[in-house]
Amino acid sequence: MALSNTCESGIITSRELRKAGVTARHAAKLCGPGGPWRRLMPGVILLRDSAPTRLQLLQAAVARFGPDVVVTGADALRARGVDCPVTREVHLLVPDYRRMPAEPGMLPRRTTRMPPPTLIDGVPFAPPARAALDLARLELDPARIDELISLPLYWGLCTLEELKEELDAGNRRGSAAVRAALRRVDPEETYACGLAKQALDGCPLPSPSWNVTICDRRGRPIGAADAWWDDIGLAWQFRAPRQGAANFHPLALTATGTVLVRCTIDQLRKVPKEVATELVRGYAEAARTPRPKVRTIGQIDDAA
Repeated sequence: MALSNTCESGIITSRELRKAGVTARHAAKLCGPGGPWRRLMPGVILLRDSAPTRLQLLQAAVARFGPDVVVTGADALRARGVDCPVTREVHLLVPDYRRMPAEPGMLPRRTTRMPPPTLIDGVPFAPPARAALDLARLELDPARIDELISLPLYWGLCTLEELKEELDAGNRRGSAAVRAALRRVDPEETYACGLAKQALDGCPLPSPSWNVTICDRRGRPIGAADAWWDDIGLAWQFRAPRQGAANFHPLALTATGTVLVRCTIDQLRKVPKEVATELVRGYAEAARTPRPKVRTIGQIDDAA
């Protein structure tokens, strides 16, 4: 019997097994102690005796509850490359006419607004805006809600308008904290930081500090860096100055010996590899010269 070769994901249903000529009794024996298979949930079997991967759990959930369910939340964001922690439970959207049996590790939510899914690795995932909002609605901490709302913007998966439209179209109950978080979001800044971090991911450089104000030896502000490598005095600017913000001239920084790399958000989006090359060149230049006699304030070690 070569079922493990015919089921690429390793996930199969009891119905499929019966069609292949495997009786329920024989399947139960194979899933028993010492057997080569593992039963993940009623009617769904993993064709190996090992802990399932997260993807296999998602595929098992779809096999268990049917193709009309949609995976949302953290898993839908992670499927699109977003670096966010996986949740303990699989968050599922279910048509409101469906009755869902309780299942450990599953968090089903019935809805009248089933989103158009995107199929990735055989799993139907909710759009990024819906996934982020569904995830944020589960949180109570305002700071954590702010972070979750920013994720699809940070990774360039949707716009702030799409988030607002999705939130307005949904149930308003329990959405006050999420609405407040959306009002606090600066989409351009969030997107720019995301692009910058993606550009750095391909660089052989240590992690910088973010959003730093640079001061002279007397503590007077002379410039700002969107990213800053403090040990060598390398500054990177990629955002346009905000209206009403202090208008520092680049010469004030370079006069101290600070190596300054500048680019635009458009360059980050269109030619990130060229930006990364320039950063590596700037880092090497700064490493060859004495560190400038400057101080910093407002350091943030992780990108927002």
